[in-house]
Amino acid sequence: MTGDTRDADNVHPIPLLAASLRLVAVPTAVACSRMFVRHTLGRWNLQDQEENATLIMSELVTNAIKTGGLTEPDPKPWQIKAEHVIAVQLRVLDRSLFVEAWDRTPQLPVLQHPGFTATSGRGLLLVESLAKQWDVYGTPVGGKVVWAELPLDVSVEPPLFDPPHTPLRLPDGIRAPWGPVELQARQALLDHLLVTTLERRRR
Repeated sequence: MTGDTRDADNVHPIPLLAASLRLVAVPTAVACSRMFVRHTLGRWNLQDQEENATLIMSELVTNAIKTGGLTEPDPKPWQIKAEHVIAVQLRVLDRSLFVEAWDRTPQLPVLQHPGFTATSGRGLLLVESLAKQWDVYGTPVGGKVVWAELPLDVSVEPPLFDPPHTPLRLPDGIRAPWGPVELQARQALLDHLLVTTLERRRR
C-alpha cells in the first residue's frame, strides 16, 4: 500500500460557541436582548460583529413579541402568562455567526416593502440587508426559530477555558420563569443547533 491515507481519515470538527437566553415576551425584552448580544460577543472577542448582530437581534425579538407576546409598553404583572416566553440564541459555526429568536407561534414573518411615508414594516428588510442569509425554521416542539447568518472574517476557535466574567444582569421579572414553555424554548433552540451543525458537517 503506497501513500499516506491518514489525512483522508482526519476529522476536523467545526468550532462551536453557543449562548441562549429565555425572556418574557414584553417590550423591555428588546433592550435585554441587545444587552445579551453585547455581553456574549464581548466574551467571544467578536466585538466587530456587535453592531450588526445587535440590530438584527432587535428586529427578530420585536417580531417575536408582536406575534407571541404583550405589546403594551407597560404590561401589568397579572397580564403576563406562562405562555409569554421567547428565546434568543447566538452561535458560531466555522466562519459564521448565527443570530436566532424563537417564539411559540407558527405565524411566519413576512418581508414587506413599505412606502417612504410608512413608520414601520422595515425590520426584515434591515435583516436582509445586513445578513448573508436569513430564514425560518419550524421546530418539532412547536413555534419557530427565525435566524440570520453573519459571515466572520476568520474561523473562531473555542476557548480552552472560560475566563471569569461579569454575569449578565437583567431587570427583575424579565427572565422567563421555569415552566413548560421555557422547556419548549430550550428544546426548540437545541433542535435548531443540532440541525444546522449537522448540515455544516456534511458540506
